[in-house]
Amino acid sequence: MATTINKTRLLNHLLGAAPATSDDPVLPVLEQFIFALCRENSTQEQAQLAFSNLRTQFYDWNEVRVSSPRELEEAMAGLSDAETRAQRLIAFLQNVFETTFSFDLESVQKKGLKQASKSLLGLGTTLGFGSTSEYIGAWVVQRTLGGHAIPIDAPTLRCTRRLGLVDCPAEDQEAARASLEHLVPKSKGPQFSDALSIIAEKYCWEGDPNCQGCPLSGECPTAQETCSDQLATARTARTKPR
Repeated sequence: MATTINKTRLLNHLLGAAPATSDDPVLPVLEQFIFALCRENSTQEQAQLAFSNLRTQFYDWNEVRVSSPRELEEAMAGLSDAETRAQRLIAFLQNVFETTFSFDLESVQKKGLKQASKSLLGLGTTLGFGSTSEYIGAWVVQRTLGGHAIPIDAPTLRCTRRLGLVDCPAEDQEAARASLEHLVPKSKGPQFSDALSIIAEKYCWEGDPNCQGCPLSGECPTAQETCSDQLATARTARTKPR
């Protein structure tokens, strides 16, 4: 596995391989929660399209709440497991409405980061979100509440394990998140998450990853271990004198 020094160098390389996050407007807590529900295990573009469809194809979040799962599934069509996401979105909005009689969760910000995060995790847990609640809670803390949290979904865990940035068991997402939050500066959290998402989408696929094309292959222990022959052949071909 990568040493601490190598992890820092690899992190800098990763951040340099992806553009800094844009100055998008910060979403309110409730909308950020919904966006995170779309964003987990998907690309930025897929999540943005699904979220935009939800905002434009329905009058407001109350109409989303009372719509059928099938209608929401159609609006979220490009996302994996859209049916389950639609059911969870309805359950979430119903829970918020029954609790606050509105669709406003801004009061969460007054609780302080630790309590706010616990409240968000509680919303997901009580609705049966499972590990998804951990991702959503961390995403909202990172993107709206200004705290230091690294949301962990399947592509993030896959990439960070292959890169050697985390060395905990695949099922221990809590340990992975703690390790990454120690390694990644708070100010770089969003850029780190976005950069990993890009790497996962373009190169670090679940099966047959494109290690040779990945800009991090030179420092990725997995690429060096599994693709050393291919990489060596490519280097020889480039440097062989004519």
